[in-house]
Amino acid sequence: MEEKKSSKTGRVVFHALRIFLGAVFLYASYDKILHPETFAQAVYNYQILPDAAVNFVSLVLPWLELLLGLCLVFNFWLPGAVLTGTVLLAIFMGALVFNQIRGLDIHCGCFSTSTEEGPADVWTVARDLAFFLIAVYLAVSVFFIRPGGVHRSDSKGAGSSAE
Repeated sequence: MEEKKSSKTGRVVFHALRIFLGAVFLYASYDKILHPETFAQAVYNYQILPDAAVNFVSLVLPWLELLLGLCLVFNFWLPGAVLTGTVLLAIFMGALVFNQIRGLDIHCGCFSTSTEEGPADVWTVARDLAFFLIAVYLAVSVFFIRPGGVHRSDSKGAGSSAE
């Protein structure tokens, strides 16, 4: 009985975090899609990408975030969405930390293309670390635990469950 309750709690936590992270990606994509030229400036300010890649990344990244958000919220293409989201969050965090080490005072461009969002700081990295840890939890759940009680060895069956 206790195992069923724990399993149900685990599923609820998994789905709540999946929807939360999906909403984060959806929210992050919104302003960038509406203001691609301003977002391109934010990407350029990181001074990481070659100039030729800035426009491409600033046009593709918001739409990728939108797609990831939709996939996470609607539980669609979950393994790919979770893996891609985890990698993206690691890259975002790495870019923030890299520029802090370099001493660049840049605006994150994470959720808004406005420079009034404030410069990226330790709290920005901490927030991204929290999102990254959620993504890692989701990835471990999807690839190793399988939410709903389905494990890797059971996945060949037609939706068999270990409950």
